[in-house]
Amino acid sequence: MTTTATERSTKSDGEKTEVVGQGRTLPAARAESAAPGAVEDRGKTTIADQVVAKIANLAAREVPGVHALGGGISRTLATARDRVTGSGAKAAGLTGGVKVEVGQLQAAVDLQLIVEYGVVITDVAAQVREDVVDAVERMTGLEVVEVNISVIDVRLLEEDDDQDGDGRVQ
Repeated sequence: MTTTATERSTKSDGEKTEVVGQGRTLPAARAESAAPGAVEDRGKTTIADQVVAKIANLAAREVPGVHALGGGISRTLATARDRVTGSGAKAAGLTGGVKVEVGQLQAAVDLQLIVEYGVVITDVAAQVREDVVDAVERMTGLEVVEVNISVIDVRLLEEDDDQDGDGRVQ
């Protein structure tokens, strides 16, 4: 049943389900605050794709076993894109390995991970998925409909040693 912003829709058992106002449907949890003149009705909030990508990137990096996001080329392109868009050098690279689609109410996230050797990849992926969904939904209010994860590389301990400059050939 369609209602106005001041009317409530109820199921046959009396449970409140939703309020419809100004062309959008609010979940029942937020329906109580959708009265005429409510703050939500006084403007529109838009969340950029880049914001969701940074949130997802930071949440994924915090998971033990994740070495990095994205391959070398995607990190380089993300750094260049962040600098061009004015995100600054500090934030550069925080969207590498992350692709998002953001709508008005929902978001979908694709991640490319490089994991540490020895971790259980399925466990790391499950934890990344859970943490990304939690962070994005908590910070943006968007419903995350999916988090697709591609593990593109495994970081070996020897790779860290080679980068120290103590290789066999000098």
